[in-house]
Amino acid sequence: MKDVDRSMPATEVGHLAQGVLDAVGTVVVGKRDALELVLAGILAGGHVLLEDLPGLGKTLTARSFAQALGLDFRRLQFTPDLLPADVTGSFLYDQRSGDFSFRAGPVFTNLLLADEINRTPPKTQSALLEAMQEKQVSVEGVTYRLDEPFHVLATANPVEYEGTYPLPEAQLDRFLLRVSFGYPEHEEEWEVLRRRMARRREEAQITPVVDAATLRSMQAALEDVVVEDSIGRYIVSLAAATREHPSVLVGASPRGSLALLLLSRVRAVLAGRDYVVPEDVKEVAVPALAHRITLRPEMWLRRVDPSFVVGEVLEGTPAPASGALPSYAGGLQR
Repeated sequence: MKDVDRSMPATEVGHLAQGVLDAVGTVVVGKRDALELVLAGILAGGHVLLEDLPGLGKTLTARSFAQALGLDFRRLQFTPDLLPADVTGSFLYDQRSGDFSFRAGPVFTNLLLADEINRTPPKTQSALLEAMQEKQVSVEGVTYRLDEPFHVLATANPVEYEGTYPLPEAQLDRFLLRVSFGYPEHEEEWEVLRRRMARRREEAQITPVVDAATLRSMQAALEDVVVEDSIGRYIVSLAAATREHPSVLVGASPRGSLALLLLSRVRAVLAGRDYVVPEDVKEVAVPALAHRITLRPEMWLRRVDPSFVVGEVLEGTPAPASGALPSYAGGLQR
């Protein structure tokens, strides 16, 4: 582990990121593509929604990333009786001082695992909104800043499961991307059992690859990744196309365009480049946009998945082939 300044080159960011993925991969078997997406969400400075069936490694993934990134980690189990104050904290009366003092809630950490976030009512879900977007918490009229880096990795079970509440669209939009793992292959599942027997204990420990300061430097270095004008317009065209698709009631907001921009920069760095190509955008389009789309009611009856709509948008939107340099200030030359 070492201190890295803000001028960290993209190649070093990519090298450290691959080291983090390798470390997490020693505990989470397989699913390298999904793990790359989770790390991309963190490096891009956002929050990640892990939506899948129970028992597929969502909680383990969050804990493993916290260990590999050297971040302070807290886990909050969302339940139907959880109150907003259980998330943000509250004022308690101190008998010794005769005054009220603030007791910080679990949201005051670097990486918060919001476990089964859709098992709690919307009022408590909304307690995370200000923290996720503004990096601050307001309690009884007093605002408290959250230390950076701050990221939420939330797990959610399918809404068809008993006792779950659909996440409000406003909160879904706060997640930079949504990731699903799916069931492991037979060999991967056997590897899970083999590693469990080899370690002779339930918990697995990962040695930190970076620390919080290094992570912030990695995030800052992504601002130097070049996005030429044609790529930027391609991103805008993809988001706009979701709004015009006949199956869509509400398309992706401009926050979806920003998610595509940020995530495609990370994909470029993971591939060893300091510039974005159309393939980077395509690889993150579904996880960045699908959860931001509201389908028409008749599409739900036909069980059309938003991911399918994003796939059609990708097929119908021409990708640029330009090699022009970016026009925005501070663009780097290749």
